[in-house]
Amino acid sequence: MVGIRKQHSPARKADVAIEALREVKTTSELASEFGVHSVQVSQWRKELLTRASELFEDKRRKRGSGQSEETAALYEQIGRLKMELEWLKKKSDGVRR
Repeated sequence: MVGIRKQHSPARKADVAIEALREVKTTSELASEFGVHSVQVSQWRKELLTRASELFEDKRRKRGSGQSEETAALYEQIGRLKMELEWLKKKSDGVRR
């Protein structure tokens, strides 16, 4: 018999991971309390520890750097199109004469 995989919400994962970080109960106790496998508890705890710094990143800088990359790409494309337009104008003047 094949079981359906449970999908846990991010809030539930956070609760389990925070409880694991507190180290009041063992991993197996938390697993039985929350109804998940003990390996899953350890993985969520590890992920919380490794990605905790992302919570405190300055989102304004992140957004600004993405815009500057996009802006640079657009300016590059504008420059290319201007050069092509000038080249076409020169060529069309030669054809008209």
